[in-house]
Amino acid sequence: MTAWIQVGLKKTVLDPQGKAIQAALGKLGYAGIEELRQGKLFEVRLAPGADRAAIERAAREVLTNPVIEECLIRWEE
Repeated sequence: MTAWIQVGLKKTVLDPQGKAIQAALGKLGYAGIEELRQGKLFEVRLAPGADRAAIERAAREVLTNPVIEECLIRWEE
C-alpha cells in the first residue's frame, strides 16, 4: 500500500516561491497561468499490516507545519 501525502501552504499564506515560478513560466511563454502554488509530495510505501492511522498522524504532525500548511492524503492499494 502507498500513501501519497501532498503538503502545501494554506490559501491564506503568501507563497513567494510559487509567485516566482509563475513569473518565470510567463517569461518563458507559458501564458494563461492564473495562480501557481508550490508544495511537497511524499510517497510513503507501507509494509503489510502497517498502521494507516499512524501514517496519517505523522503526515499531519511531522510532515506538515499545521500553522501554515495543510495536507491531503491519498491511499493507493
